[in-house]
Amino acid sequence: MNKQQNFSTYFNDWLYGNNGYYTKYNSIGKEGDFYTSVSTSSYFGGTIGKRIVDTITSGFLPKNSTIVEIGAHHGYLLADIIQFIYTLNPELVETLNFCIVERHDHLKQQQIKYFQDSFGDAINLTHYKDIKDVKLDSAYIVANEIFDAFSCELIYTDENSVRKNAVVNNHKISFEKCEDDYLNEICDRYNIEKGEIALGYEEFAKTICQNIKKFEFISFDYGDNYPRNDFSARIYDKHKVYPIFEENLPLEKLFSNSDITFDVNFKHLMDCFKNLDCQSVDFMTQLKTLVEFGIHDLLQILKDNADDNTYLRETQKVKTLLDPTSMGERFKAIIVRK
Repeated sequence: MNKQQNFSTYFNDWLYGNNGYYTKYNSIGKEGDFYTSVSTSSYFGGTIGKRIVDTITSGFLPKNSTIVEIGAHHGYLLADIIQFIYTLNPELVETLNFCIVERHDHLKQQQIKYFQDSFGDAINLTHYKDIKDVKLDSAYIVANEIFDAFSCELIYTDENSVRKNAVVNNHKISFEKCEDDYLNEICDRYNIEKGEIALGYEEFAKTICQNIKKFEFISFDYGDNYPRNDFSARIYDKHKVYPIFEENLPLEKLFSNSDITFDVNFKHLMDCFKNLDCQSVDFMTQLKTLVEFGIHDLLQILKDNADDNTYLRETQKVKTLLDPTSMGERFKAIIVRK
C-alpha cells in the first residue's frame, strides 16, 4: 500500500478489506485476540433474554416481535438469549422471530451450524446482509461491541491551534490540515481537540428508526458519554494491547491480522438517536444495566435448581461481568426505545 489515504479508509481496509481481519474467522476468548462479555458468561445474554421477556410482558413489544442481533460473530449471544427466554417463558419462543445481520458469508455459515447444533429445527433463523434490509413492525435489537468497529478519523489540534486529521502512507501515520466540514463540525460540537471521530453513527440510527416502527435497542461497548480528548485507537493481538502510536509498532505486520478498535463517544451516538425523536435514550454502565435487567434474579433461579459447584462457577463468571474495576465500569450500554 503506497497510496496516501485517510485513516478511516485504512481502518476500514484493516477490518473489512480484501483479507481484512473480520473477513476471516477469528476466535474470541482464550484462543483469540481478546475477550468479550459474551465469551465471559452465558448470563450476559441470559440477562438480555430476561429483559426481552419483561419488555414483552409489560406490553411495550408484542409477542410476535423479532429479536435482531447485529454482528453476531459465532452466534453465541443470540443463542444464549433464546435459551434463557425458553427457561423463563417457553411459550414466547414459539411466537418470536429471530434474525442476525451479518455481512460475511463465512460467519453466516458458522452461525447456521451453531444454531443447528444447539437447537436443531426448533429455531428458524433468518439472515440479512445489511441492517438496511431489516424492515419490521416491532423488534428487540441487540448489538455487542459493534460501534468500536465503525471506521473513524483521527483528529489532532497542534500547538498553533491548527486542526488536523490523520493520513496513512505505506502504514505510516501523519497529519495534515483538516478540510472536512463534517469532522470540523463534530469537533466544534463536542469540543474535540484530539482523538477519534466515528463515521456512520447518524446513518445507522436513521436506518433503524426509519425501518423499524417500534423497538428497543441495546448495545454494549467501551467508551464514555464525553470525549476523552486523547487517542484511544489501539490494536489487540493475542491478548496484548498496542496503542496506535506506540513507538516502533509494526503496523504493516499487524494490519488485517489483529483487531483494531477505539473508544466509543457515547454522547455522539446518543445524540444521533435523540435527534430522531426516540421515546428514550439511556446510558448506563454494564454493571448497572445487568443489575437493573435482573442478573441477580437469574443467579437465584440457578441457586435454587443447581448444585453448589455449578452455582459457584457461574457466579464467578458473572462477577467478572460486574466487576467495577474491569468489565462492569469499563463497558457501557446505550438503550434506545422508539
